[in-house]
Amino acid sequence: MRKICLFILATILLQVTGTLRGSDHPPRTTEKNILIHNVTLRNKITDILITGNRISRIEPGIRGSFDTVIDGTGLAALPPFYNTHCHAAMTLLRGYADDLALFDWLQNHIWPAEAKLTEDDIYWGTKLACMEMIRSGTVFFSDMYFMPGASIRAVEETGMRAAIGLSVMEVTPELDASCRRNNRTILQNRHKYSSRIQLVWAPHSIYSVSEKRLREVVRDAAGDGRRIHIHLAETRKEFEDCRKKYGCTPVALLDKIGMLSERTILAHAIYLTDEDAALVAKRKVVLSHLPCSNVKLCSGLFRYKKNRQCGTRITIGTDGASSSNSLSVFDAMRSATFIAKTESGDSAVGKAEEIFRAATLDGAEAFGIDAGRIEVGRLADIMLVDLNAPALVPCHSLVSNLVYAADSSCVSTVICDGRILMRNREIPGYRETLENIRRCTRKLKRNK
Repeated sequence: MRKICLFILATILLQVTGTLRGSDHPPRTTEKNILIHNVTLRNKITDILITGNRISRIEPGIRGSFDTVIDGTGLAALPPFYNTHCHAAMTLLRGYADDLALFDWLQNHIWPAEAKLTEDDIYWGTKLACMEMIRSGTVFFSDMYFMPGASIRAVEETGMRAAIGLSVMEVTPELDASCRRNNRTILQNRHKYSSRIQLVWAPHSIYSVSEKRLREVVRDAAGDGRRIHIHLAETRKEFEDCRKKYGCTPVALLDKIGMLSERTILAHAIYLTDEDAALVAKRKVVLSHLPCSNVKLCSGLFRYKKNRQCGTRITIGTDGASSSNSLSVFDAMRSATFIAKTESGDSAVGKAEEIFRAATLDGAEAFGIDAGRIEVGRLADIMLVDLNAPALVPCHSLVSNLVYAADSSCVSTVICDGRILMRNREIPGYRETLENIRRCTRKLKRNK
């Protein structure tokens, strides 16, 4: 009897330490299983079993007792989307200042409006963004916004994954001080967050953060092993101003201060010389391509063909709902492939399979998430799409339909980390979120 008790105790301790090892996050307190029955996966009908937060079996005719069974008849299972650059709470400013150039839009309209936002506003704005992304098949986003505590709260409640930016901005001394305070608080509380939350350093840009402060970020990131997420080379003005001030391109500046590495994500990266593109690839930097925002603000056309030829890792992002108006990766994928073809003059560039991978597997891998493919052992992130949706009929190629024709209405169910976030297009708490968003935006309009 004593040996049995010791064996049970050792097993429990092994499970607990195995869960905690190498992680600051608390373990999952419950382990459930979900069976997706009779679903189409890679053109075959099969079952998918999720145990805890991972895919445990993929085969037809799985039998047993399950907490939840999803009938996958007429549905296809696919990896969901990983949005690699977003300002989630800017849903509050959707349609607020359209049809303007970037610096006019940002300095004269957006930053003044954001200065009036409260933590409550940011919480509800982020929660709406989460629900919009879930509806369109996204389970992860890399966020860059001030008051990140409010953003974390919204992400935790909706069940998504997120890389939350530790904001760095020196537009005013007050904003700089506020960012530093917020970052200290977030880092002090990091052990309380679930494994779905990761923290990254997020200096806004080379025009809103000094070289000295950027060097501090490089030092801090080297010390804590966190990724760095920054806007770069978004406009011709930024490119030319950098050359005048520093005597080099934005990419060369970041390389000089040691910021370019495989743990760096550059958002936009439109204005890269051939030498810049080669350097980015050499340093194994990740590019977050934001096609909708780039063309709406008339910032420029991303050199997809050139960057692919260099071997650079390209991912897809939506940017915020104020500059791109939509947080749907479907919109971003379609725009990405059209722009790639137009910019290069080659209709074979930006193939559907490449763009879909950039929005799924490549995005997940860029942030160290063991997902992006539906395979046994991987994290259970799954999107179920309705094969009877008009945009998916006929289905000569499901991936082509998803990139060139589909929209969020094609998504039926979304699972993240083994938890159902949306089932049959129903998301818990959606109506309450809408009511609070309308309250927040009424206040914003009064103060405009």
